[in-house]
This record gives sequence, structure tokens and C-alpha cells, in this order.
Amino acid sequence: MGYSVGQVAGFARVTVRTLHHYDEIGLLSPSGRSHAGHRRYDDGDLDRLQRILFYRELGFPLDEVAVLLDDPTTDPREHLRKQHALLSERIGRLQQMAAAVERAMEARTMSVNLTPEEKFEVFGDHDPDQYAAEAEQRWGATEAYAESQRRAAACTKEDWKRILAEAEDINQRLAVLMDSGASAESERAMDLAEEHRGWIDGNCYTCSYEMHTCLGEMYVADERFTAYYDTVRPGLAVFLRDAIMANAVRRA
Repeated sequence: MGYSVGQVAGFARVTVRTLHHYDEIGLLSPSGRSHAGHRRYDDGDLDRLQRILFYRELGFPLDEVAVLLDDPTTDPREHLRKQHALLSERIGRLQQMAAAVERAMEARTMSVNLTPEEKFEVFGDHDPDQYAAEAEQRWGATEAYAESQRRAAACTKEDWKRILAEAEDINQRLAVLMDSGASAESERAMDLAEEHRGWIDGNCYTCSYEMHTCLGEMYVADERFTAYYDTVRPGLAVFLRDAIMANAVRRA
């Protein structure tokens, strides 16, 4: 009698809807039907499903999976070689992002030496110490962390107001430039990226171009930073990251 669609979904850890979709597009049609017209899968169908899921795990789109399984002229090894190269590249990017998160730091993750009333006056509903424990766990052993802690502890309420105002000004000018259609690799974008680096260097910790590029990657890799910049203007996190990269290349 074979296996029902529910049984196969359980075996393969996919949804019944996924199996229905594979049937509808002809990628995996069950070999039989029950007397009531329900799908019934045999061992050969399960073997094909296993290969489909293997290619899907590697990132192949469904149309390419169909070609790999059904076209006798297709060389699966060549497809796998190409996919291996793409996966290796992706792994490299993720490792760079992980390194960026481990090495980079922003002032808003530091402890702020203000009274609760002063914190509310400066930061509003945002708690500047929200990620202090996480920051210490990730970067507590770095010189950048120690330097940022020293600077943060010395900042007065007026210092924080100035620091935040400067940051907002840079963000707004970046957003206006992005809206104008300018490239992130334009001279103006690189100049603003340099201002951004100078703001960090002057207010938080020594920020080399290498450190700055790590921060740029973190703005895109960490959804919290992405949300911060994209609240100013959707897409601003990526635009700033690209401008930072271009500026670092220009200065190299």
C-alpha cells in the first residue's frame, strides 16, 4: 500500500504542503493512489525525495533540482562543484561577519555613568545599558572595550547630548544622499563614511579603517544595528556599510 503523505512528511521532516507542491510541479509525484484517491509513496519515491532535499539543502532552486534528477545529459558533479564554491564563499563571508561582531563595538552598548533622570533626558525610552552585559562578554578583553568604558564613564549629560546629535546629523545626511540616488562609492558617500569613522574615533575608541570595515559588516549582520539605521531610512545600513568599504579602499 506504500506510505501516506503524512507518513512521508514525518519521515523527511517536511510539511504536507511541501509534498503537495512537489507533486503539483511534477518534481515528486507519488507512484500510487489509495482507493479513496489519496497519495501513496513507495520506496523509490522516498529515495527521490531524499535526493531532492539534499540538493535543496545545498541551495539549488527547484527548477535546477528537476534538471539534475531528470535530464540524463546533466552532470551532477559539475553542479555540485559550482555549489561547493558558492557555499565556501558564503562561509567565508559569515566568518568575517562573526569576527566583526566579536571585534567591533558601539558607544550605545557601553555603561553610561548618568543618573536615571539624566539617562531619560538624553536617551528617552532607550536604555543605553541594555546590551552592556553582552558587550562585556564579547569584547571585555579588548583594548577597544577598555577605552570605550573609560570614555563613557567620563562623559557628562551634555557630552552625551552632543555625541547623539552628531550621530543623528551624520545619519540624516547619509539618508539624504542615499535618497538622491548617489552611489555608496561616490566621493560624497565616502566623505560621510570618513566622518562616521571620525565620530567613533573621537567619542568611543580608536577606530582604524580595518575596525571601521568590521563595524560596517556588523551593521548588516546584526539585525539590531540594521534596525537602528533602517529606522532612519530603509536600506541605510547596507548603504553605510558599502560607503565604509569604499572609503577604506580609498584610504588604503
